Amino acid sequence: MSNPWPAVLGRTVLASLALLVIGAAAGVPWLLLAAAVGLLVYNLAQIHRLERWLRASRKRRPPRGRGLWGHVFDGLDRQQLRQRQRRRRLVDLLRRFREGANAMPDGTIVLSDTGDMQWWNQLASRYLGLRWPQDRGQRIANLIRHPDFAAYLERGDWTAAVKIPSPQDNRRTLEIRIVPYGSHQQLLLARDISELHRLETMRRDFVGNISHELRTPLTVLQGMSEQLADMDDLSADELGRPLALMDQQIERMTRLVDDLLLLSRLETERPTEERGLVNIAEMLADVAEEARALSNGQHRISSTVDESLYVAGDDEELRSAFSNLLSNAVKYTPAGGRIDIRWFEASGAACLAVADTGQGIPAHHIPRLTERFYRVDSGRATRQGGTGLGLAIVKHVLSRHGARLEVNSEMGVGSTFTAVFPIYERLEASSRSVGELGD
Repeated sequence: MSNPWPAVLGRTVLASLALLVIGAAAGVPWLLLAAAVGLLVYNLAQIHRLERWLRASRKRRPPRGRGLWGHVFDGLDRQQLRQRQRRRRLVDLLRRFREGANAMPDGTIVLSDTGDMQWWNQLASRYLGLRWPQDRGQRIANLIRHPDFAAYLERGDWTAAVKIPSPQDNRRTLEIRIVPYGSHQQLLLARDISELHRLETMRRDFVGNISHELRTPLTVLQGMSEQLADMDDLSADELGRPLALMDQQIERMTRLVDDLLLLSRLETERPTEERGLVNIAEMLADVAEEARALSNGQHRISSTVDESLYVAGDDEELRSAFSNLLSNAVKYTPAGGRIDIRWFEASGAACLAVADTGQGIPAHHIPRLTERFYRVDSGRATRQGGTGLGLAIVKHVLSRHGARLEVNSEMGVGSTFTAVFPIYERLEASSRSVGELGD
């Protein structure tokens, strides 16, 4: 923009000289004064237009003018345009910042140097129960009152983090960390570590349980070994019981190691891409025979299968999963109880249901049944000779086949474990009932 003042001053000087000459020649010496008064009135009128526009006008653009006032009004117009453009850029930047903050995997709160909350994203609202804008300006210590968090604020050591349960949901564990930034400002980051916390708990339980599972048979073997070492000239009959106990514990450890190896393979190896169709009806006939042998005639075992339903998968893995379901039903169903096996189609899926008339499972245990070594009744499970890994194996096998396990149980009535296969094939329309197996 060019400077208008040289031209304005030049025109004013030339006009004043002309008025002086004309006034002197015409004998009107006050002509210059009249012109000055007119110029003053004109400038006052322009100032009035500007002031009224600034004070009361709703028009975005300033009024139009000529000469110097035209430059003033045009300058204001350009300044307004730049301010609007700057404001739009700031609004767009703020919008992108908020979108980015809302996309973060952590709850984020902007704090002042005194701990007042200035802004937070959606995850922070969900994790900590904050309300916008009602809680804006509140001190974070007044809303999160967990003693561990209060101690964390009091220490002021931001290199560490603190773990607390979510005020909204005690089942959710949060890791909270404060990061200083900018000029006397802080970011509070709240991360959901519930899954990590659960896995850490499972790891500790696993180490404790596997140690216990191995210590028991090793203690028996050690005791038998020491006993035999202290005994001379034992007869075959006297050796029978110690050797039987040793064989039993060796078999128990062997089953445990085999299940651990199978579970490790299921977790680490990727399933093969090419899988053949598995004849589930034929497999269930064999597994039912194994269950009858395990039952030793103490249960009524019936099987009803739809022979036309096939699934693509690994024969050995599926056999292991189904065998674990049936062996669990036999172990935890009292003598004289009934076990029903059904292979059928329902709601667009192929389903294997194993129902028993056992004592049932309390509802709060059901979500954890597929964890390693998790047992509803550890004493009874140990007496039954289980490894505590059966349902964990079932879960992983079904997951590798795109299936899931559903558990329904009622205390005093029994339990039903259902493997649901959303992907299956029907090869022929036939169904058969094997009927009751066993006495």
